[in-house]
Amino acid sequence: MHKSLKEAFYKELNLSKSLIKNKDLDKAFYHLERSHVLGQYYVVPHTLSHWYMLKVGFIKKDLKEVVGQLIRLPLGILGSFVGVVPTGNTGGSNVSALKKMEIPEELSKVMEETSG
Repeated sequence: MHKSLKEAFYKELNLSKSLIKNKDLDKAFYHLERSHVLGQYYVVPHTLSHWYMLKVGFIKKDLKEVVGQLIRLPLGILGSFVGVVPTGNTGGSNVSALKKMEIPEELSKVMEETSG
C-alpha cells in the first residue's frame, strides 16, 4: 500500500475509532465506509474496516449490521487476497457486498495519485 494511501486510510480509521469512543456511532460508521473504500484492495486494511463496522453493529445492537459484517469479514479477506472487490463499495450491510459504487472525489484523487 502506497504511503499516501496508507495515511489516508488510517486517518479515516483512527477518526472512526475516536468517534466510537465518544459514542458518535453514525459519524464513526461514515468514516469506516471511507476507510473501506480506500483499503478494500488490501487484506489487512479491508479486514480492519469490516472489524470496526462489526464493532459498531454490536454497540448499536444492529442485528442486520452484525450479520452483514460476519458475512463480509471472510468474503472481504478473500476478495482482497485474490484482488476481486467491487470498486467503491462502502462495506456496510445497507448495500450489496457485490455492488460497485462511485468513489467520492477526494478519495478517488488519493487512490489515483497512488496507483501505478
